[in-house]
Amino acid sequence: MDLPGNSADAEIRRTSVEGVAALDRAIAILDAFSTAERSLSLAEIAMRTGLYKSTILRLANSLLRGQLLERLDDGRYRVGPAAFRLGALYQRSVVAVDILLPIMRDLSERSWESVAFYVRSGDVRTCLYRVESKHPIRYTIREGDVLPLLAGSGGRVLAAFSGQQGEPYETIRKTCNCLAVGDRDPETAGVSAPVFGPGHALLGALTLAGPSTRVDAAFLERMKRPLLEAAARATRAFGEDASMLEQASLATAALP
Repeated sequence: MDLPGNSADAEIRRTSVEGVAALDRAIAILDAFSTAERSLSLAEIAMRTGLYKSTILRLANSLLRGQLLERLDDGRYRVGPAAFRLGALYQRSVVAVDILLPIMRDLSERSWESVAFYVRSGDVRTCLYRVESKHPIRYTIREGDVLPLLAGSGGRVLAAFSGQQGEPYETIRKTCNCLAVGDRDPETAGVSAPVFGPGHALLGALTLAGPSTRVDAAFLERMKRPLLEAAARATRAFGEDASMLEQASLATAALP
């Protein structure tokens, strides 16, 4: 025989589980969108999420009310303005823009190449900040773009300092940098270093990159020291000991 209150407790637990499941499905709907395809039909969302169209329509109504989704005149959906507001809040809470951007601009001025700051988001990385190259032909990544984690110098640095085992990650942890030519894209090359915050928490990866026709391995070797100095400067500004990055900078064979 059920004790008083047991059925009510069970109902609360069931409702809680259903609420979490609905939230997971709503997140899956938002994750279906990408910068390459900014609007999707109901059928495309269903194909990408594996959800029934009836489920998508029910959750979409809530997302529309919260302005996380918008319905276009042709019936397609796109991410709504509330997502932009949340993204701006996230951007300002993860790292301090007033610390990173001056350092990134200085590095871009010194190299004449593009500089980006990436953060890890699960199994991918996101470009949080970006300073463009002064060259007319440049490496085109925009703030908010999502890239693979285990490809490219920035992704490999994030993976290495998140505990990824094996090579090249062991070497990256020892040298505090990663140089990659054509790793993620055959036409681009870059070099990256980690930036840390209090408690030696990994905040992100600072990346200098450009077209491989101009930014070759020799150029990136010369830029290792300025990059590591910039990463050390950012780390100190966030209140963390940067001696590891400073020692890595001194150990490089890069020219001044």
